[in-house]
Amino acid sequence: MLVIGLDRLAVFLTVVTVLISVPGPSVLFVVSRGVALGRRAAVSTAVGNEAGLLVQVVLVAFGLGEVLARSLLVFSVLKFAGALYLVYLGVQAWRHRKLLMVEEQAEASAGRPGRVFREGFIVGVSNPKGLLIFGAVLPQFVDSSAGNVRVQLLLLGLICVLIALVSDATWGLLAGTARNWLARSPRRLSWIGGASGVVMVGLGIRLAFSGRE
Repeated sequence: MLVIGLDRLAVFLTVVTVLISVPGPSVLFVVSRGVALGRRAAVSTAVGNEAGLLVQVVLVAFGLGEVLARSLLVFSVLKFAGALYLVYLGVQAWRHRKLLMVEEQAEASAGRPGRVFREGFIVGVSNPKGLLIFGAVLPQFVDSSAGNVRVQLLLLGLICVLIALVSDATWGLLAGTARNWLARSPRRLSWIGGASGVVMVGLGIRLAFSGRE
């Protein structure tokens, strides 16, 4: 027996695809890493970010999203933790922007897939906006008469994460391809590395001063 009706699922896919297709902070983060570090790093960032979102889906399914929505303290702590980490990554990108002038050195240090995945995961899991969005959107498409509500929330959230992964990875691959052109000029590549750091610092400041809406 299907847990989620096909009609309800079709509407959900439409709504989620529209929401995800609009570039937001996660897309800017992935693009900045792709332009600075290349396609592999961009995809690793996207996978890490979506792994963080998957954790948020589990939290929403077990009711912690509602706790976040009601607790200003919990929301603020999580928000500022994510903001500070983004600022830290941005400052590091700015400080080491000249390393990007040597492609092999960049690949061996800042562009290591494991490290980039971990950074993407921390950014994804520490962004309270995802929890609030999941908590607001997913329950609207749950049919309590169709089966286990928690399972439905997990399935719907997994669909969101998969769509986001395809979207973010696509943006990252495009940005990484642009890096190939930028790499022809060491000065240009150093400049774009610094710019990606500024973007991440800006995202962190934006997150720090953002509300719940």
